[in-house]
Amino acid sequence: MAQLNTTAQRPIGSPFDARSTAAQVLAGIDLSGKNVLMTGGYSGIGLAATTALAAAGAHVIVPARRPEQAVEALAGVGEVDELDLADLDSVAGFADRFLGSGRDLHMVINSAGVMATPHSIVGPGWESQFAINHLGHFALVNRLWPAIERGQGRVVAVSSAGHRTSGIRWDDIDFATGYDRWAAYGQSKTANALFALHLDALGRAAGVRAFSLHPGGILTPLQRHLSHQDQVDAGWIDQAGNVLVDWMKTPEAGAATQVWAATSPDLAGLGGVYLEDCEVAEPHDEAGGVPNGVHPWAADPEAAARLWALSAERTEVNAFAR
Repeated sequence: MAQLNTTAQRPIGSPFDARSTAAQVLAGIDLSGKNVLMTGGYSGIGLAATTALAAAGAHVIVPARRPEQAVEALAGVGEVDELDLADLDSVAGFADRFLGSGRDLHMVINSAGVMATPHSIVGPGWESQFAINHLGHFALVNRLWPAIERGQGRVVAVSSAGHRTSGIRWDDIDFATGYDRWAAYGQSKTANALFALHLDALGRAAGVRAFSLHPGGILTPLQRHLSHQDQVDAGWIDQAGNVLVDWMKTPEAGAATQVWAATSPDLAGLGGVYLEDCEVAEPHDEAGGVPNGVHPWAADPEAAARLWALSAERTEVNAFAR
């Protein structure tokens, strides 16, 4: 396996931190005339990001599996269309409609996702967290590549500290030999980071850069598959629902890193790196005093290229095929 490239994966001196909000990150940035695609943009940190981006002047397109719910949640902010990331025909349909509009895409933020779901299979036998969190977004970005290339902007993959739970299980990606909901989530979040790493390598010549990130811990509908007792046992909340940990963020702070990744001039000329708390993360090094950061298996260029090839084979779409 290739060694972790630590040249770019190091802090750059960002003026923001874990408590910064999306609105603070966007202060002074005018996004008028910019089109932003935001999956998951009508719930949790995605909704907070959509609201902040729209307030800065961006036109935000929010594809949604439940468009009626999205329209209600967004209350007139942004543009809603239908998209189910678990259904590649739905992904293709949305992409065709958007490309048919002739518009450019200046930012794509892949914020939708599921976490710790019960075991389920979608498509032709794919484990659902890998399929929804990674493969659906992979197909979406590749199908939208003409608009992204014209926009010469950024693609942002919302990963998670959960990537530390598992690398890519090359011999059993779909958990045929036994399912672990947290390992499946971790694998999908590693896939998000590797996707951004390889997309950046492929797209930088066209002026498109890609980033992945950990948004932080936030209590949102992402936890819908965790029981109240699960969260009590994890030490996040007490029986009355009060938050017990000081690292838990508000949705507005949880949205900040993805908005920073998509818009910050401080990231000009960079790409392919994993971010956290509105900063470029360091490589994970427990013994060296970096308990968070990015693990080697989520920052390995060879693994990223291998995952890209596997994803292209599964989805039958690859904007960069020779």
